Amino acid sequence: MQAEIELTLDIEVLQQWIGRTEVMVDQLDAGAAQRMQVTLDRVADMREGAELPPFWHYLYFNPQVLVSELKEDGHEKLGRFLPPISLPRRMWAGGTVEITKPLRIGETCTKTSTIRDVALKQGRSGPLCFVTVDHDFTVAGEHRLTERQNIVYRDMPAAGAEPPKGKAAPLDPTDGFSVTPDQIMLFRYSALIFYSHRIHYDLDYARDVEGYPGLVVHGPLMAALAGELGRNLHADKPLKSMSIRALSPLFAPTPFHVEARSEADRAQTWVRGPTGDLAMTVDLIFATGPQDT
Repeated sequence: MQAEIELTLDIEVLQQWIGRTEVMVDQLDAGAAQRMQVTLDRVADMREGAELPPFWHYLYFNPQVLVSELKEDGHEKLGRFLPPISLPRRMWAGGTVEITKPLRIGETCTKTSTIRDVALKQGRSGPLCFVTVDHDFTVAGEHRLTERQNIVYRDMPAAGAEPPKGKAAPLDPTDGFSVTPDQIMLFRYSALIFYSHRIHYDLDYARDVEGYPGLVVHGPLMAALAGELGRNLHADKPLKSMSIRALSPLFAPTPFHVEARSEADRAQTWVRGPTGDLAMTVDLIFATGPQDT
């Protein structure tokens, strides 16, 4: 059990975590991928050798944290790998994925995570702390992909505070589908990625402590759905990169829409919330040539 580390906003202290690294090894087993399929109401037909869909690597490599080492919100206590930031609300802000070669079901993969940057800024609602983490994935020493993950910490909103007005989503998608997130979907996805942040399955906590109007849809789940749409539009081309920007949260059980526009080597995808605002943008770039085998 790790010793308690004092939380702080002293940037000189927090930046001492830059360069900290952890390594995890996991097998990309078909069972987890099949459970993801049924969570999305898809037929469970994922088999060994199949390409892992975009952003499904979140199903694997999840730290096995003791219950005694969790905070009230369900996250691991800070200070072991992530810096001990005193701001209470954690938000996934997106990032980028660069793919050299796709991961495949059945492979044993090594994930090396490194804290690249810690920065403190002043936002309109108070201080914000940004943590940048790089995750590098290799199979038998061969580099496969790199994810740069952006995490934001902030204060809880003031009681009765109105959420900031969002940016309107494009009005000219060429493809798309709708999703109705419910408690079961969010609970299943939390279980699949072994992620215990209570805003995704504990309505009383999400509403009464963190000030959300409902259960929050996971950012990586939205990225996976948008990535699925973009990937299907270019099924014959290797996916080379994804750029993800999380803009505003979505809440169960209100339906949202995953939409896209497609070009020769690119798919612009986005998630449109119930009021027409952008919740997330995901831009995918594909290489010309045959799909990697």
